[in-house]
Amino acid sequence: MRAPTSPSSGDPSEPTPTAAPDADTQVAAQVALDASAPQVRAPTRRLVALDAWRGLTILLMLLVNNVSLGRYTPGQLVHAPWGGGLTLTDLVFPWFLYCAGVSIPFSLGKRAGGKAGWWPDRDTVFKLFQRAVPLYLVGALLTSVENQALTLGLGVLQLIALASLCAGLLARFPARWQLGVALGLLLVYRLFLLSAPFSETDNAVARLNAMFLNDFGLRGVTSVVPATALVLLGSVAAQPLKNRRRELPLLLAFGTALALGGWLLADALGFNKAVWTPAYILYSAGLGTLGMLAFYLIGDDHQGQFAWLLSPLTVAGRNSLLAYVFPILLKLWILAVWQVNWSGTSQSILGALLTLAQRGLGVQAGGWVYSLGYVGVFWLELWVLARRGFVWKL
Repeated sequence: MRAPTSPSSGDPSEPTPTAAPDADTQVAAQVALDASAPQVRAPTRRLVALDAWRGLTILLMLLVNNVSLGRYTPGQLVHAPWGGGLTLTDLVFPWFLYCAGVSIPFSLGKRAGGKAGWWPDRDTVFKLFQRAVPLYLVGALLTSVENQALTLGLGVLQLIALASLCAGLLARFPARWQLGVALGLLLVYRLFLLSAPFSETDNAVARLNAMFLNDFGLRGVTSVVPATALVLLGSVAAQPLKNRRRELPLLLAFGTALALGGWLLADALGFNKAVWTPAYILYSAGLGTLGMLAFYLIGDDHQGQFAWLLSPLTVAGRNSLLAYVFPILLKLWILAVWQVNWSGTSQSILGALLTLAQRGLGVQAGGWVYSLGYVGVFWLELWVLARRGFVWKL
Protein backbone atom coordinates (compact mmCIF):
# COMPACT_ATOMS: atom_id res chain seq x y z
CA MET A 1 0.00 0.00 0.00
CA ARG A 2 1.29 3.43 -0.84
CA ALA A 3 0.38 6.72 0.71
CA PRO A 4 -0.68 9.55 -1.61
CA THR A 5 2.33 11.32 -3.03
CA SER A 6 3.60 14.60 -1.73
CA PRO A 7 3.31 17.53 -4.13
CA SER A 8 6.76 17.15 -5.68
CA SER A 9 8.04 13.82 -4.48
CA GLY A 10 8.71 11.66 -7.48
CA ASP A 11 8.60 8.27 -5.78
CA PRO A 12 7.26 8.41 -2.27
CA SER A 13 7.98 5.65 0.17
CA GLU A 14 5.48 2.94 0.81
CA PRO A 15 3.80 3.86 4.10
CA THR A 16 5.04 1.67 6.60
CA PRO A 17 4.12 0.32 8.95
CA THR A 18 2.48 1.99 9.90
CA ALA A 19 1.61 1.16 12.39
CA ALA A 20 1.99 -1.85 14.23
CA PRO A 21 -0.83 -2.87 16.45
CA ASP A 22 -0.54 -0.79 19.65
CA ALA A 23 0.36 -3.30 22.45
CA ASP A 24 0.23 -2.90 26.24
CA THR A 25 3.93 -2.71 27.08
CA GLN A 26 3.46 -2.29 30.82
CA VAL A 27 5.30 -4.67 33.10
CA ALA A 28 3.41 -5.59 36.28
CA ALA A 29 4.86 -7.03 39.51
CA GLN A 30 3.04 -8.43 42.50
CA VAL A 31 4.54 -7.25 45.79
CA ALA A 32 3.70 -9.10 49.01
CA LEU A 33 3.75 -6.92 52.10
CA ASP A 34 4.16 -9.93 54.35
CA ALA A 35 3.16 -13.56 54.53
CA SER A 36 -0.39 -12.86 55.71
CA ALA A 37 -1.14 -9.56 53.99
CA PRO A 38 -2.93 -9.53 50.65
CA GLN A 39 -0.87 -8.93 47.53
CA VAL A 40 -0.97 -5.54 45.88
CA ARG A 41 0.13 -4.52 42.38
CA ALA A 42 3.21 -2.36 42.23
CA PRO A 43 3.18 0.78 40.11
CA THR A 44 3.65 -0.12 36.48
CA ARG A 45 6.08 1.42 34.04
CA ARG A 46 5.99 1.20 30.29
CA LEU A 47 8.96 -0.05 28.34
CA VAL A 48 10.37 3.25 27.16
CA ALA A 49 12.65 1.58 24.62
CA LEU A 50 9.70 0.08 22.72
CA ASP A 51 7.70 3.31 22.71
CA ALA A 52 10.74 5.29 21.58
CA TRP A 53 11.78 2.90 18.81
CA ARG A 54 8.23 2.69 17.53
CA GLY A 55 7.98 6.48 17.70
CA LEU A 56 11.20 6.86 15.73
CA THR A 57 9.77 4.56 13.08
CA ILE A 58 6.53 6.54 12.90
CA LEU A 59 8.35 9.85 12.47
CA LEU A 60 10.60 8.36 9.79
CA MET A 61 7.50 7.12 8.00
CA LEU A 62 5.95 10.59 8.03
CA LEU A 63 9.18 12.08 6.68
CA VAL A 64 9.95 9.65 3.87
CA ASN A 65 6.34 9.63 2.67
CA ASN A 66 6.21 13.42 2.46
CA VAL A 67 9.72 14.56 1.61
CA SER A 68 9.49 17.20 -1.14
CA LEU A 69 13.04 18.00 -2.18
CA GLY A 70 13.02 16.84 -5.77
CA ARG A 71 16.57 16.26 -7.01
CA TYR A 72 17.92 17.35 -3.63
CA THR A 73 16.35 14.37 -1.85
CA PRO A 74 19.04 12.41 0.07
CA GLY A 75 19.50 8.86 -1.11
CA GLN A 76 18.59 7.51 2.34
CA LEU A 77 15.10 9.02 2.06
CA VAL A 78 14.09 7.01 -1.00
CA HIS A 79 13.82 3.25 -1.54
CA ALA A 80 16.86 1.50 -2.94
CA PRO A 81 16.36 0.15 -6.47
CA TRP A 82 16.17 -3.58 -7.10
CA GLY A 83 19.56 -5.06 -6.26
CA GLY A 84 20.77 -1.67 -5.07
CA GLY A 85 21.35 -2.45 -1.41
CA LEU A 86 19.44 -0.93 1.47
CA THR A 87 18.49 2.58 2.61
CA LEU A 88 17.00 3.98 5.79
CA THR A 89 13.66 4.19 4.02
CA ASP A 90 13.70 0.44 3.39
CA LEU A 91 13.99 -0.22 7.12
CA VAL A 92 10.87 1.64 8.19
CA PHE A 93 8.26 -1.04 7.50
CA PRO A 94 10.37 -3.94 8.88
CA TRP A 95 10.87 -2.01 12.11
CA PHE A 96 7.10 -1.68 12.49
CA LEU A 97 6.84 -5.45 12.28
CA TYR A 98 9.77 -5.85 14.65
CA CYS A 99 8.07 -3.60 17.21
CA ALA A 100 4.90 -5.66 16.85
CA GLY A 101 6.95 -8.69 17.81
CA VAL A 102 8.58 -7.00 20.80
CA SER A 103 5.15 -6.03 22.10
CA ILE A 104 3.74 -9.59 22.03
CA PRO A 105 5.24 -10.86 25.34
CA PHE A 106 4.04 -7.69 27.05
CA SER A 107 0.54 -7.60 25.58
CA LEU A 108 -0.15 -11.25 26.35
CA GLY A 109 1.38 -11.06 29.82
CA LYS A 110 1.19 -14.40 31.65
CA ARG A 111 -0.45 -15.95 28.59
CA ALA A 112 2.98 -15.85 26.94
CA GLY A 113 4.74 -17.58 29.81
CA GLY A 114 4.33 -21.14 28.60
CA LYS A 115 3.82 -22.59 32.08
CA ALA A 116 0.51 -24.22 31.16
CA GLY A 117 1.75 -25.69 27.89
CA TRP A 118 3.11 -24.35 24.65
CA TRP A 119 -0.06 -24.06 22.63
CA PRO A 120 -2.34 -21.06 23.21
CA ASP A 121 -5.51 -21.54 25.20
CA ARG A 122 -8.91 -20.31 24.12
CA ASP A 123 -8.59 -16.93 25.87
CA THR A 124 -5.24 -16.27 24.22
CA VAL A 125 -6.57 -17.13 20.77
CA PHE A 126 -9.58 -14.90 21.35
CA LYS A 127 -7.38 -12.00 22.43
CA LEU A 128 -5.13 -12.40 19.40
CA PHE A 129 -8.08 -12.38 17.01
CA GLN A 130 -9.64 -9.50 18.95
CA ARG A 131 -6.58 -7.43 18.06
CA ALA A 132 -5.90 -8.74 14.56
CA VAL A 133 -9.38 -8.46 13.04
CA PRO A 134 -10.00 -4.75 13.82
CA LEU A 135 -6.46 -3.89 12.72
CA TYR A 136 -7.00 -5.73 9.43
CA LEU A 137 -10.28 -3.88 8.89
CA VAL A 138 -8.68 -0.49 9.57
CA GLY A 139 -6.03 -1.38 7.00
CA ALA A 140 -8.76 -2.40 4.55
CA LEU A 141 -10.42 0.98 5.13
CA LEU A 142 -7.20 2.79 4.20
CA THR A 143 -6.64 0.78 1.04
CA SER A 144 -10.29 1.13 0.06
CA VAL A 145 -10.21 4.91 0.52
CA GLU A 146 -7.02 5.13 -1.52
CA ASN A 147 -8.37 2.92 -4.31
CA GLN A 148 -11.85 4.44 -4.08
CA ALA A 149 -13.26 0.93 -4.10
CA LEU A 150 -13.74 -1.83 -1.55
CA THR A 151 -10.35 -3.53 -1.19
CA LEU A 152 -9.81 -6.34 1.28
CA GLY A 153 -6.37 -7.40 0.03
CA LEU A 154 -3.05 -6.89 1.73
CA GLY A 155 -1.80 -3.50 2.81
CA VAL A 156 0.56 -2.39 5.53
CA LEU A 157 -1.78 -2.82 8.50
CA GLN A 158 -3.25 -6.01 7.08
CA LEU A 159 0.21 -7.57 6.86
CA ILE A 160 1.02 -6.49 10.41
CA ALA A 161 -2.26 -7.98 11.62
CA LEU A 162 -1.71 -11.35 9.95
CA ALA A 163 1.96 -11.66 10.89
CA SER A 164 1.27 -10.67 14.50
CA LEU A 165 -1.57 -13.19 14.69
CA CYS A 166 0.62 -16.02 13.39
CA ALA A 167 3.51 -15.12 15.68
CA GLY A 168 1.21 -14.62 18.66
CA LEU A 169 -0.04 -18.19 18.36
CA LEU A 170 3.54 -19.26 19.17
CA ALA A 171 3.96 -16.86 22.08
CA ARG A 172 4.03 -19.68 24.65
CA PHE A 173 6.88 -21.44 22.92
CA PRO A 174 10.29 -21.00 24.56
CA ALA A 175 12.42 -18.30 22.96
CA ARG A 176 14.77 -20.84 21.38
CA TRP A 177 11.83 -22.55 19.67
CA GLN A 178 10.45 -19.26 18.43
CA LEU A 179 13.89 -18.49 17.02
CA GLY A 180 13.98 -21.90 15.38
CA VAL A 181 10.57 -21.39 13.78
CA ALA A 182 11.61 -17.95 12.51
CA LEU A 183 14.80 -19.27 10.94
CA GLY A 184 12.89 -22.25 9.54
CA LEU A 185 10.36 -19.96 7.87
CA LEU A 186 13.16 -17.90 6.35
CA LEU A 187 14.90 -21.02 5.07
CA VAL A 188 11.73 -22.32 3.42
CA TYR A 189 11.02 -18.88 1.94
CA ARG A 190 14.58 -18.64 0.63
CA LEU A 191 14.23 -21.99 -1.11
CA PHE A 192 10.93 -20.77 -2.58
CA LEU A 193 12.62 -17.66 -4.01
CA LEU A 194 15.47 -19.74 -5.43
CA SER A 195 13.02 -22.08 -7.18
CA ALA A 196 12.53 -19.63 -10.06
CA PRO A 197 14.52 -16.96 -11.89
CA PHE A 198 15.18 -13.98 -9.68
CA SER A 199 14.75 -10.57 -11.26
CA GLU A 200 12.57 -7.57 -10.64
CA THR A 201 10.03 -8.61 -13.26
CA ASP A 202 10.34 -12.38 -13.08
CA ASN A 203 10.60 -14.14 -9.73
CA ALA A 204 8.79 -16.78 -7.71
CA VAL A 205 6.54 -14.25 -5.95
CA ALA A 206 5.51 -12.56 -9.20
CA ARG A 207 4.76 -15.91 -10.80
CA LEU A 208 2.63 -17.06 -7.88
CA ASN A 209 0.76 -13.77 -7.88
CA ALA A 210 0.03 -14.02 -11.60
CA MET A 211 -1.00 -17.68 -11.50
CA PHE A 212 -3.23 -17.72 -8.43
CA LEU A 213 -3.29 -14.75 -6.06
CA ASN A 214 -4.11 -11.74 -8.23
CA ASP A 215 -7.55 -13.09 -9.13
CA PHE A 216 -8.48 -13.26 -5.44
CA GLY A 217 -7.09 -9.86 -4.48
CA LEU A 218 -4.35 -11.54 -2.44
CA ARG A 219 -1.31 -10.29 -4.30
CA GLY A 220 1.73 -10.53 -2.09
CA VAL A 221 0.22 -12.82 0.53
CA THR A 222 3.48 -14.79 0.46
CA SER A 223 5.05 -11.90 2.38
CA VAL A 224 3.18 -13.12 5.47
CA VAL A 225 5.83 -15.85 5.79
CA PRO A 226 8.93 -13.63 6.14
CA ALA A 227 6.89 -11.02 8.03
CA THR A 228 5.90 -13.63 10.62
CA ALA A 229 9.55 -14.61 10.96
CA LEU A 230 10.44 -10.96 11.60
CA VAL A 231 7.72 -10.61 14.26
CA LEU A 232 9.00 -13.78 15.95
CA LEU A 233 12.54 -12.39 16.02
CA GLY A 234 11.20 -9.29 17.75
CA SER A 235 9.39 -11.47 20.28
CA VAL A 236 12.62 -13.36 21.03
CA ALA A 237 14.52 -10.11 21.51
CA ALA A 238 11.86 -8.90 23.95
CA GLN A 239 12.45 -11.65 26.49
CA PRO A 240 15.43 -10.09 28.31
CA LEU A 241 13.69 -6.70 28.26
CA LYS A 242 10.47 -8.11 29.69
CA ASN A 243 12.15 -9.96 32.52
CA ARG A 244 14.45 -7.03 33.37
CA ARG A 245 17.29 -9.52 33.62
CA ARG A 246 20.94 -8.69 33.22
CA GLU A 247 20.96 -10.36 29.84
CA LEU A 248 21.84 -7.26 27.86
CA PRO A 249 25.18 -8.68 26.64
CA LEU A 250 23.20 -11.61 25.24
CA LEU A 251 20.85 -9.18 23.51
CA LEU A 252 23.85 -7.36 22.06
CA ALA A 253 25.18 -10.64 20.72
CA PHE A 254 21.77 -11.57 19.33
CA GLY A 255 21.38 -8.29 17.44
CA THR A 256 24.92 -8.45 16.11
CA ALA A 257 24.46 -12.06 14.96
CA LEU A 258 21.21 -11.22 13.13
CA ALA A 259 22.70 -8.20 11.38
CA LEU A 260 25.88 -10.07 10.45
CA GLY A 261 23.89 -13.09 9.30
CA GLY A 262 21.72 -10.90 7.10
CA TRP A 263 24.78 -9.20 5.63
CA LEU A 264 26.48 -12.51 4.84
CA LEU A 265 23.29 -14.00 3.39
CA ALA A 266 22.81 -11.16 0.92
CA ASP A 267 24.24 -13.03 -2.03
CA ALA A 268 22.13 -13.82 -5.07
CA LEU A 269 18.90 -12.58 -3.46
CA GLY A 270 20.33 -9.46 -1.83
CA PHE A 271 18.36 -6.91 0.20
CA ASN A 272 15.27 -6.68 -1.97
CA LYS A 273 12.32 -5.20 -0.12
CA ALA A 274 9.87 -5.93 -2.92
CA VAL A 275 9.97 -9.66 -2.16
CA TRP A 276 11.15 -9.54 1.48
CA THR A 277 14.32 -11.55 1.03
CA PRO A 278 15.62 -13.42 4.12
CA ALA A 279 18.77 -11.32 4.23
CA TYR A 280 16.60 -8.20 4.36
CA ILE A 281 14.58 -9.66 7.25
CA LEU A 282 17.62 -10.72 9.31
CA TYR A 283 19.49 -7.47 8.78
CA SER A 284 16.44 -5.34 9.67
CA ALA A 285 15.83 -7.40 12.83
CA GLY A 286 19.47 -7.13 13.82
CA LEU A 287 19.55 -3.36 13.49
CA GLY A 288 16.20 -3.14 15.28
CA THR A 289 17.56 -5.21 18.19
CA LEU A 290 20.68 -3.06 18.51
CA GLY A 291 18.62 0.12 18.33
CA MET A 292 16.15 -1.15 20.91
CA LEU A 293 19.02 -2.11 23.20
CA ALA A 294 20.52 1.37 22.92
CA PHE A 295 17.16 2.94 23.75
CA TYR A 296 16.75 0.52 26.67
CA LEU A 297 20.06 1.66 28.16
CA ILE A 298 18.91 5.26 27.90
CA GLY A 299 15.27 5.04 28.87
CA ASP A 300 14.80 1.95 31.04
CA ASP A 301 18.11 1.25 32.74
CA HIS A 302 19.08 3.13 35.92
CA GLN A 303 15.43 3.29 37.03
CA GLY A 304 14.56 5.29 33.94
CA GLN A 305 16.17 8.50 35.13
CA PHE A 306 17.22 9.39 31.59
CA ALA A 307 13.91 8.47 29.95
CA TRP A 308 13.18 12.14 29.36
CA LEU A 309 15.83 12.14 26.64
CA LEU A 310 13.57 9.90 24.55
CA SER A 311 10.32 11.70 25.30
CA PRO A 312 10.07 13.34 21.83
CA LEU A 313 9.98 9.84 20.35
CA THR A 314 7.72 8.20 22.93
CA VAL A 315 5.06 10.82 22.21
CA ALA A 316 4.58 9.27 18.78
CA GLY A 317 5.27 5.69 19.83
CA ARG A 318 2.55 5.51 22.47
CA ASN A 319 -0.11 6.51 19.95
CA SER A 320 1.37 4.78 16.93
CA LEU A 321 -1.85 3.54 15.33
CA LEU A 322 -3.39 7.00 15.32
CA ALA A 323 -0.08 8.47 14.13
CA TYR A 324 -0.18 6.13 11.14
CA VAL A 325 -3.86 6.22 10.19
CA PHE A 326 -4.82 9.87 10.78
CA PRO A 327 -2.22 11.54 8.48
CA ILE A 328 -3.10 9.19 5.62
CA LEU A 329 -6.85 9.79 5.89
CA LEU A 330 -6.36 13.53 6.35
CA LYS A 331 -4.26 13.67 3.20
CA LEU A 332 -6.60 11.47 1.15
CA TRP A 333 -9.73 13.33 2.18
CA ILE A 334 -8.58 16.93 2.60
CA LEU A 335 -4.93 17.98 2.22
CA ALA A 336 -4.34 16.51 -1.24
CA VAL A 337 -7.91 17.11 -2.49
CA TRP A 338 -9.22 20.50 -1.39
CA GLN A 339 -8.21 23.31 -3.73
CA VAL A 340 -7.04 26.72 -2.51
CA ASN A 341 -5.60 29.87 -4.15
CA TRP A 342 -2.99 30.73 -1.52
CA SER A 343 -0.16 30.73 -4.05
CA GLY A 344 -2.04 32.62 -6.76
CA THR A 345 -3.14 29.50 -8.61
CA SER A 346 -5.55 26.72 -7.74
CA GLN A 347 -3.66 23.98 -5.94
CA SER A 348 -4.24 21.40 -3.26
CA ILE A 349 -3.53 22.56 0.28
CA LEU A 350 -0.26 20.63 0.35
CA GLY A 351 0.75 21.91 -3.07
CA ALA A 352 0.07 25.51 -2.06
CA LEU A 353 2.08 25.19 1.16
CA LEU A 354 5.04 23.73 -0.72
CA THR A 355 4.88 26.43 -3.38
CA LEU A 356 4.84 29.19 -0.77
CA ALA A 357 7.75 27.65 1.14
CA GLN A 358 9.90 27.22 -1.96
CA ARG A 359 8.96 30.61 -3.33
CA GLY A 360 10.15 32.31 -0.17
CA LEU A 361 13.15 30.12 0.76
CA GLY A 362 14.24 28.42 -2.44
CA VAL A 363 13.67 24.90 -3.72
CA GLN A 364 15.97 23.11 -1.28
CA ALA A 365 15.44 25.11 1.91
CA GLY A 366 11.73 25.51 1.23
CA GLY A 367 11.42 21.79 0.60
CA TRP A 368 13.06 21.00 3.92
CA VAL A 369 10.84 23.48 5.77
CA TYR A 370 7.76 21.95 4.18
CA SER A 371 8.83 18.33 4.82
CA LEU A 372 9.97 18.81 8.40
CA GLY A 373 7.06 21.14 9.09
CA TYR A 374 4.65 18.42 7.98
CA VAL A 375 6.20 15.99 10.46
CA GLY A 376 6.33 18.66 13.17
CA VAL A 377 2.64 19.52 12.89
CA PHE A 378 1.56 15.93 13.37
CA TRP A 379 4.06 15.47 16.20
CA LEU A 380 2.56 18.51 17.94
CA GLU A 381 -0.91 17.02 17.63
CA LEU A 382 0.34 13.76 19.15
CA TRP A 383 1.98 15.72 21.97
CA VAL A 384 -1.32 17.46 22.76
CA LEU A 385 -3.12 14.11 22.81
CA ALA A 386 -0.41 12.66 25.05
CA ARG A 387 -0.85 15.53 27.49
CA ARG A 388 -4.56 14.71 27.61
CA GLY A 389 -3.89 11.00 28.04
CA PHE A 390 -5.64 9.98 24.83
CA VAL A 391 -4.40 6.79 23.15
CA TRP A 392 -6.22 4.96 20.36
CA LYS A 393 -6.10 1.22 20.95
CA LEU A 394 -7.80 -1.66 19.20
